[in-house]
Amino acid sequence: MEAILRDPGGAVIGLDFDGTLSPIVPDPASARIHPQAAAVLADLGRYVCAVVIVTGRPVAKALELGSGLADVPGLVILGHYGFERWENGRVSAPPPPPGVPRAEAELPLLLDSLALEGVTVEDKGRAVAVHTRRAADPEGALAALREPLAKLAEKHGLVIEPGRMVLELRPPGMDKGHALGLFLAERAARSVLFAGDDLGDLAAFDAVRASGLPGVTVCSGSTEVTALAERADIVVDGPDGVVALLAELASALSRS
Repeated sequence: MEAILRDPGGAVIGLDFDGTLSPIVPDPASARIHPQAAAVLADLGRYVCAVVIVTGRPVAKALELGSGLADVPGLVILGHYGFERWENGRVSAPPPPPGVPRAEAELPLLLDSLALEGVTVEDKGRAVAVHTRRAADPEGALAALREPLAKLAEKHGLVIEPGRMVLELRPPGMDKGHALGLFLAERAARSVLFAGDDLGDLAAFDAVRASGLPGVTVCSGSTEVTALAERADIVVDGPDGVVALLAELASALSRS
């Protein structure tokens, strides 16, 4: 934090979306960004090298749920763990992998065979997520799905990304850590902060440490995931805490 305050022009502020800037909700489609987040990011962006959101969401969905993000000057969104990039109003991405729609087509039959009620499937374009939060026994449903989904992912050349009451099937070769590391190199960053809430953010925490830069990792705390809190330099109380921390940082930068 001292390095960021001393040399803000060299700082990259990296952030997850769901659970970090947006509260976790039973229906992922109804998630909405924290009402103060966009304004705080715009304020912070005036001082630092870059603000980047690294998310498993498609870029278009992050912008849809993230009211005001499109107006944050200089913001970069790396969607689908870095496979997609939004910057200056434009999206760049490789073609979708064929394994994702093939796996998704087999999911209804697989879920029927397991007799799991309340489990929902989210089409994310370049990935497909299976959510258990609405099931009568979310943890039990998640456990029952792990092995069958792992086999389905392997069959179609995909990997499993575990999360908070969700298992996501996505292409290999990119994760939040790889995406963040590439971005830090691209921007010639001299310090970095990354905030996340879920297991997929551990790779970004690793990237902060592997970068060799002065870095700080922030956990958006919850009772569902403790592994991140154990690895974080700072633990805050969910998205409210993340936005408050970023607002405090922006205020400190404005004073200096």
